[in-house]
Amino acid sequence: MKKIAIVGTVGLPACYGGFESLVDNITKHKSKSISYEVFCSAKSYPEQQDTCNGAKLIYVPLSANGVQSIPYDIWSLIKCLKTKPDVTLILGVSGCLFLPIYRLLSKSKVVTNIDGLEWKRDKWSGLAKRFLKFSEYLAVKYSDVVIADNQAIGDYVLSEYKKENEIIAYGGDHAISRQKDCELGDFYFSLCRIEPENNVSLTLEAFSKSTNKIKFVGNWDSSEFGRELKAKYQQFDNIDIIDPIYDIDELYELRKSSIGYIHGHSAGGTNPSLVEVMHFAKPIYAFDCNFNQYTTESEARYFTTVEDLTTLLEMDDMCLQESAHKMKEIAERRYTWDVVTKQYEDTY
Repeated sequence: MKKIAIVGTVGLPACYGGFESLVDNITKHKSKSISYEVFCSAKSYPEQQDTCNGAKLIYVPLSANGVQSIPYDIWSLIKCLKTKPDVTLILGVSGCLFLPIYRLLSKSKVVTNIDGLEWKRDKWSGLAKRFLKFSEYLAVKYSDVVIADNQAIGDYVLSEYKKENEIIAYGGDHAISRQKDCELGDFYFSLCRIEPENNVSLTLEAFSKSTNKIKFVGNWDSSEFGRELKAKYQQFDNIDIIDPIYDIDELYELRKSSIGYIHGHSAGGTNPSLVEVMHFAKPIYAFDCNFNQYTTESEARYFTTVEDLTTLLEMDDMCLQESAHKMKEIAERRYTWDVVTKQYEDTY
């Protein structure tokens, strides 16, 4: 039995987030030769249980997000020195400042998923970006295996650090596990964190110039940027601004009923919400960047400007259905949790 420690997430049971969904599913789909211990933020779990999905839960009395994510990850790694896992799976680079010391004191193999080039995100200040870039450097240098969730990130790691790496994305088939009959609606659908790099304003501006309808789910009230967009665009009858939805059944109905999906992400690698919706065999309109091209194997429809998206929405494209079926074929081949779990276990 090989013991794997997972460091860097909020924990289990899964909260909303790509890494949390990853941990939830690789523990559910694990083989009999693997056991897990998962480090969890005590701040996020007032009721603390000993196990989840067969994994042992270990609590750290700090928040897993924001500035506290750094000491949270370091504290988790210090605890790993006592639990002595065969493999330490680190998700994200926040705590990798401690990784050189951990490698000196631990015999554990270190596998690190460096996430989506976090230091490039617009939301960080210059100082935060420099820290995250340095943490990324340490993660790559001191890990036995580096995991990138998208070929574009893998190419970057190879170019920037001359380090071979493994490409492992996310599964999305959990999003269709609750099969229901849903009538096809007359709206497009979009779901994301409301941040500039996700081209939210571009998407909304395109729909403000169109008669097409969109239901757009996001954390609008979490930032001034989101609140301003909400106030500006909720006045349009064809734009439905919806607060965050975490219920998988509600999301299933919106995805299943939509006539297409708008994906504005321009950073961050393979996005979980994109691979989830690919399982629904819907036409996908994605921002044209290498991350999205790799994820969809260049078989989606792509835009870079308001005019691009407006034009795409007005096209009566007979090839759309073919593209939608290709999305599902790609998802079933590359983005299921059985496939992803095996890829992770192969790295151990």
